[in-house]
Amino acid sequence: MPILPGPPPVEIVLKRSARARRFSLRVSRLDGRVTLSLPARAREAEAMAFARAQEGWLRETLAGMPRREGVGIGSVIPVEGRLLRLVPGTGRGVRVEGEALLIPGDPAQAGVRAGAFLKALARDRLVAASDRHAAVIGRQVTRVTLRDTRSRWGSCAADGALMYSWRLVMAPPAVLDYVAAHEVAHLVEMNHSDRFWAVVERLYPGWQAQRKWLHAEGQALHGFRFGD
Repeated sequence: MPILPGPPPVEIVLKRSARARRFSLRVSRLDGRVTLSLPARAREAEAMAFARAQEGWLRETLAGMPRREGVGIGSVIPVEGRLLRLVPGTGRGVRVEGEALLIPGDPAQAGVRAGAFLKALARDRLVAASDRHAAVIGRQVTRVTLRDTRSRWGSCAADGALMYSWRLVMAPPAVLDYVAAHEVAHLVEMNHSDRFWAVVERLYPGWQAQRKWLHAEGQALHGFRFGD
């Protein structure tokens, strides 16, 4: 992976494309990854010369990216739309108590344990929402997989397997429910046609507000690092 030197060095992912007619730089809003697209036959040296010419813009953009916050005791994180503070707890399991998320055990592992708690909660909520929406349209979900995806909140395969970002459980419950309805709707229409959106409307009337929330606030859910 080529690197643009300087303080700090910047790693650049080169993406060759037969459709590209010129060089172009893109900085991911989710994780700060820098991608340089270039025509299939372009030389890497030319691509990096283009990157150096855009260095001022590139570093300014990277400087404005939100930093990922390491989660530990004392951190405040969103859980189902509520802000909870991580505090030491007793017993064996992580639990919510009032405005606190109680984390037992070694404080150094608080971030990892909080992340595991969120993933388990996300699975419960997303499986239940997916099955509920699928029953409405007479379809069956074959599998639900959770990942820490940065480019999409969910996906649907032709065999009925659904994939979601577990970070959806940090959003308000209505947002998670909308995403489940969106992906289940693909069991009927594997596209984003008017017919597809009609299915979404049937499953989750007024979905536009939740979609708007994701566009405006969803990026912030990726700003927490749980140490795993």
